Amino acid sequence: MSTDPYHQLDDEGLAQLLCEQGGIPRHVAIIMDGNGRWARKRYLPRAAGHRAGRHSVRAAVNVCGRLGVEVLTLYTFSQENFQRPEAEVRALWGFLEEAMRGERAELKERGVRLVVSGETQLLPERAQQALQATIDELAHGKGLILNLALAYGGRQEILRAAQQAAARVARGELTADQISEDDLRSGLYHGDLPDPDLVIRTSGECRLSNFLIWQAAYAELLITPLLWPDFRERAMLLAVDEYRRRERRFGGLPTTGVVAEPERNPGLLDPDRWKRLLGNRS
Repeated sequence: MSTDPYHQLDDEGLAQLLCEQGGIPRHVAIIMDGNGRWARKRYLPRAAGHRAGRHSVRAAVNVCGRLGVEVLTLYTFSQENFQRPEAEVRALWGFLEEAMRGERAELKERGVRLVVSGETQLLPERAQQALQATIDELAHGKGLILNLALAYGGRQEILRAAQQAAARVARGELTADQISEDDLRSGLYHGDLPDPDLVIRTSGECRLSNFLIWQAAYAELLITPLLWPDFRERAMLLAVDEYRRRERRFGGLPTTGVVAEPERNPGLLDPDRWKRLLGNRS
């Protein structure tokens, strides 16, 4: 029998406990990795993995809304992803159109507001239209802000912000030495959003892959071995719980004066712990 205190809690019980305990991140960002590997393990085409990942997106949106997370950013399609095989990229745009149509009503019912970060003019026209129609339909949502990083690159975003600041200098609005962090932030895609508190990457890869380079400077990183299509409600809940157990110091000293021992904060990378927490709890 597992000694983990959450072992006997179902998902609803765990969500309720987390809400009661507090310490929920304002902004969660996820690098949704492992769709292709998930499909390959099942002898399916890569497109099947992308389609299965839609259920995990729904789970993440539901959990974040339930817990009161303000912003959920999903790394949906990077600028580097344009280098993938044409058939796969074309299928991804088809999935995007399908998701925009299929999820719009439920997202609106939940009060979700949709925004997009990235060079969306690079998307096919039909995908752009489906995306904009959903943004318009959800514009008045008062709940979770769902931020899709589409045709997105972190370095490109910083370059864009620097170019806007340089243009202001050229216009004489400020001098180069007057450029501040706030000036650069205003040039980001959505500089008004809070920085991510928690960045999750599925599939066990340990890198940011050009995702939110500026914004994630002090984010807590959580790497899970789960492939994205397997990252469902309970995994999301456990990730939030792991976040709230950490002490965020932002370069300062621990509030307790003592650095926690590693065994007291094992993280969620340990596959055995994941199996125990996500396995049969009967």
